[in-house]
Order: sequence, then C-alpha cells, then structure tokens
Amino acid sequence: MKKWIPCLIAIALFTAVSEAGDGISVTILYDNYVHASETKADWGFACLIEGTEKTILFDTGTRPDILWHNLRILDIDIDKVEAIVISHNHGDHTGGLSSFLEKKSGLPVYFPGSFPESFAQGVQGAGAQVHRVSDPVAVCENVWLTGDMPGPVHEQGIILNTSRGLVVITGCAHPGIADMVERARRILNKDVYLVFGGFHLMEKSKPEVEGIIERFKKAGVKKCGATHCTGEQQIDWFKQAYGEDFVPMGVGRVIKIDW
Repeated sequence: MKKWIPCLIAIALFTAVSEAGDGISVTILYDNYVHASETKADWGFACLIEGTEKTILFDTGTRPDILWHNLRILDIDIDKVEAIVISHNHGDHTGGLSSFLEKKSGLPVYFPGSFPESFAQGVQGAGAQVHRVSDPVAVCENVWLTGDMPGPVHEQGIILNTSRGLVVITGCAHPGIADMVERARRILNKDVYLVFGGFHLMEKSKPEVEGIIERFKKAGVKKCGATHCTGEQQIDWFKQAYGEDFVPMGVGRVIKIDW
C-alpha cells in the first residue's frame, strides 16, 4: 500500500481550530492509504466527525479487526459517537457496522432508503435506531445528508455547513462525484469549499476527470481530497489540478475546519 507522510499530526487546512473547541475535526479511520504510523490500510473508508453538535461516524470500513486496530492506535473513544451515517450498501463501507453496534448500542443509524429491509432489520436487531433517508435531511445543526441519490449504486453523502463554505464527504460517489457536489450546493444554496472521500473514477480518462474538476470549480470547490476508490492515476490528476490545495488522505489524517 502507498503511504503518505507517516505521522499523527492534524493539518489545519483552513484557519486553525481554536482551543475553545469551536471548530470541526474529521479523522480518517479507514482508507486504502496510511498517514499515521502503526495504523493499517485496507480497501474501504470510514471517518469520524467531531466538533459538530453530534459526533458522527461516517461509514465503517471493511474488516472489523482493522477498524478496531485503527481506533485503538488513534486513541478514539467510541463512547463519544452519537450517530452513524452509512453512505451505501457495499461491504467496504458497512463491514464494521455490526461489530461497532455490539460495543455501542442505541445509536441512530442513517442509511439510504433504498437499502433492503434486511439491513434495517439487522440495525434494529443490534439495538440501534433505524433512520431511512430518502430526501435531504439534517442530522444535527449544520450537518446534512444529500438524501438517497440514484446511480449504479444508490448513495448519500454528508455535508458540513461551515463559514468557509460546504464540506462534502463521500463514501464512493457512485451517483457521480460532481453530481453529489452540485446536489449539496443546491440543498444549502452555498458554494462547496472542500470535497473528499472516494470518488470512484478508476475507469475515467484524463479528459473526463478534467471535466469533473471544471464542474468542481463552478461549484466553488477550493480544496479536494480524492482517495479510496478514486484510482491511483485519477488521484494524481486531482493533485496536479489542485496543487497545494490537494488534501492527502490516509488513515490517521486529521482535517481541521473552522465553523
């Protein structure tokens, strides 16, 4: 696996979060790449969003043992988690869910309404609260979901409403990463400042990726963190286009964002 700089240092992408705790931090818990030493990379994605009204786990990766290893290495207290959002019904995003709910029950779990009934029954059976999402909805103050978006695989993204603009986080962006960014912009009528997560562009050509980047710029996207299922070559194209505004991901990366 490719490794980014192996250190556990939060990067202030915007204005540094103050000691008063009035900012957001997003910690990458599961990814194809490693950022912090001793963490493990694997095909999948998960991150923890803190500093919002509720602490939110977004996706749960593939293998529970790797998820728990990374949580331990990163010293994450799971008792702080107050809600779980699942982007789409693929094992590299849902694989750690059952194990997590075994250790912390009673949480609200938000997932697209197109998921099969068996998934909802599993969530309910684990003692969690079922929240099927069809239309855009607020999870808590300044945190929204795009709603269930159709595509080769139905999916939802998460939107953080910050003073810099919107931050959009995606699992795999099966409905189309540019479409998800534009949907977020329409929901809150505000430009998207940062987008990161899996973009699922492995089979896209350079002209196609350049077209996506152009749509990003029209939506106001200033910073980009393509990872997971985006594709190695495609990630490099985003790096070239965004330069210093490209945000490397990887397990253990902490992204700090001003409200």
